[in-house]
Amino acid sequence: MSKINKIVDVLKERWGVNTVFDVVVILIVFAITGFMSLIVSKFVFEALNLTSDDPFWLRAVVYIFTVLPAYQVILFIVGTLLGQGKFVRGFLKMMFGRLMFWKKKKKAKEV
Repeated sequence: MSKINKIVDVLKERWGVNTVFDVVVILIVFAITGFMSLIVSKFVFEALNLTSDDPFWLRAVVYIFTVLPAYQVILFIVGTLLGQGKFVRGFLKMMFGRLMFWKKKKKAKEV
């Protein structure tokens, strides 16, 4: 078994999909979303006239409050349009939970 087949099998299991086609579509969704988020960040930074001469903290705050939410919206739209809405919704719930530091409460073991 080649390395690529092993990687695809790991992704299928991790993402809970059944076919190689689904893995490829999900990878395409992430690629399109990443590219579109670059376009959004360039637009936002140009609209606010931010350059590399501005303080890093200012650029970071603008990025966090504009580009990250835009990434999530773009991911949802692109994923839904390409037929991976169920996967994307689960992924966004997990991603948002990590950003907000939410953790599932562990059930107490019965003795």
